[in-house]
Amino acid sequence: MDLLNTLVDKGLRRELPTREEALAVLATSDDELLDVVAAAGKVRRQWFGRRVKLNYLVNLKSGLCPEDCSYCSQRLGSKAGILKYTWLKPDEASKAAAAGVAGGAKRVCLVASGRGPTDRDVDRVSKTIEAIKEENDGVEVCACLGLLTDGQADRLRSAGADAYNHNLNTSEETYGAITTTHTYADRVETVQQAQAAGLSACSGLIAGMGESDKDLVDVVFALRDLDPDSVPVNFLIPFEGTPLAKEWNLTPQRCLRILAMVRFVCPDVEVRLAGGREVHLRSMQPLALHLVNSIFLGDYLTSEGQAGQTDLDMIADAGFEVEGAGTTTLPRHRADALAGGCGTQDATAGAGCGSHGTGGAGDNGSPEASAAGGCGSHGGGGGCGPCGGHAEQEPVAATDAGESVTASRTDANGPARTDLVAVRRRGAGTELAPNA
Repeated sequence: MDLLNTLVDKGLRRELPTREEALAVLATSDDELLDVVAAAGKVRRQWFGRRVKLNYLVNLKSGLCPEDCSYCSQRLGSKAGILKYTWLKPDEASKAAAAGVAGGAKRVCLVASGRGPTDRDVDRVSKTIEAIKEENDGVEVCACLGLLTDGQADRLRSAGADAYNHNLNTSEETYGAITTTHTYADRVETVQQAQAAGLSACSGLIAGMGESDKDLVDVVFALRDLDPDSVPVNFLIPFEGTPLAKEWNLTPQRCLRILAMVRFVCPDVEVRLAGGREVHLRSMQPLALHLVNSIFLGDYLTSEGQAGQTDLDMIADAGFEVEGAGTTTLPRHRADALAGGCGTQDATAGAGCGSHGTGGAGDNGSPEASAAGGCGSHGGGGGCGPCGGHAEQEPVAATDAGESVTASRTDANGPARTDLVAVRRRGAGTELAPNA
């Protein structure tokens, strides 16, 4: 179809689609779905080959959040039976990170619930970053601590952090209906602070919260303008005990169309399949690898993912390969710009999703709000991205290890897969081995 041919040509040149073209991708029929995936796959392979980057989440501080993000299992007033604990010690976090690295992860994402870190929290996380890097040579570390204040991003960078995650989650127009305790502008400012400090910016979205196609396109175009190096796409996991527990709006087909749209708008950016993939894509997860070049390995922040070995088998069976530690994720033009400390986006029409300048194909270069319910990227999912980590709070005892939280509605494609929504009871903050 003419639309897809146009989008492929634009993606290979890092020329951005129009909003109308992005909306048209979301409006394609199920009969056209494989054509959409194949077209976006050509763009993905141009910039990232058949490599899949693995990322691993470590939840440094779970629950106890004062923010009211409706999607989040760690929110103020949440009745979800998640693990709740205060800060892990640096050696505990380093041990958890090592499990992910042993499973093939090249990036460790350190996440803490709350609004934003205190200076004491930044000191604590800095020690954790140092401990992880000392034990795991060459590993990337992304911090996800919420809203930053002046100087905190610089301190994290000095401690060895490579990236900072803070998701926009949804469009500016609808943000106030999802969260009232902070603003969309607060999130944008934090991403910009991270960029100004020389950190690789990671910022993404949550789909499935009842938003319109226009909202999805608006937030992806806003992300393009912000120019993050990685864009995690989370799919809402409707935890019981949260305001969005009854929102089952996604089918595997819609998820694939959303991922394709993000790839066309952000052709040369690390697009990461994050929280909710097991719940909503289900058996169609391998098709998503033709659209994204990055996933989370194993469990998320407050929910369990599929077995880490299953992730690795899926990548191999689909004909992809795990990206090695010695490989640069980003295409050369973006990697060079990041290394040069570029903190602002190229505003030209051909710049791709924040592509800095011009460059060649990415095969030679190559970087939480949980969908499910993390504070920004916590709960069931992944792009890191919580609301942060406010003042010290007392730990709260977790519920019995055998419990799980399940949703009970019907999604847009028949019965909800409640069997795939389970609270994390292993790994960080527990005595059980992590899933990696």
